[in-house]
Amino acid sequence: MRDILGKYLSSIDTLKIEPRMLTTNTLILAEEGAGKTNLACKIRNYVIDSGVPTLYLDFSNSHEDEIELRYKDENFNYIRFEDNEEFQNAFDALIAEKKHIYMAVDPNHFGTKRDVRSNLTKTLQKQELIDGYYYFFHDIESLNGFYTKFEDFLLYMLNFLNIKKYGLTFLAQPHTIFERPQIKLLFTFLFLGKCTNFNYFNTADLKKMPKNRFFYQYRTDYHTLLFNDIKSKIVDVDEYVYQEQ
Repeated sequence: MRDILGKYLSSIDTLKIEPRMLTTNTLILAEEGAGKTNLACKIRNYVIDSGVPTLYLDFSNSHEDEIELRYKDENFNYIRFEDNEEFQNAFDALIAEKKHIYMAVDPNHFGTKRDVRSNLTKTLQKQELIDGYYYFFHDIESLNGFYTKFEDFLLYMLNFLNIKKYGLTFLAQPHTIFERPQIKLLFTFLFLGKCTNFNYFNTADLKKMPKNRFFYQYRTDYHTLLFNDIKSKIVDVDEYVYQEQ
């Protein structure tokens, strides 16, 4: 089981992924080059080892040769979203076999009307995915355009998370939308990396974080009178290098 993420900076203890990560949500927030993709890949490895199929959504619409080698293991099944029957048939075949899926997506396929679900939204909310898949959302560089296409992002995420069996991991660069308290409450585990122009959670530590170092926050799995306690630590995430067989 690949359950070790890295080491705490303040002690010799290792950071292990908790089983509840499979059913709760993780936010990885940092600027480009801070190690978000590496961390997400290590979480993906744990989900795979746990016997849960994964759907990785790459909203940069990457070509297959642009994807990092660490994702191209024996579980890598690339597909590009297209709004046609041929795509749906190929996608349904992967789901039927519970394959791990890496899907490149152009956010322009999201609808622009709040009362109309796009075919992309319908695809992401297929019942077979909702019931059996762990999702990864990897956003694009043009954040404002991305969230505009999502329309009411908060409402979309709330509705989406309420019907999913497993959790999701969301990778993003800093954006004001993550300052909303409602958004923060959606995530149990938060990994906040280098943010030079953004004092997320009002900590100056984020400005000088090296690659693969994160300000790690998590909600405890026991309840207080108000809400789960939040714990914070700094952690160095191990670099995952995939070796081709």
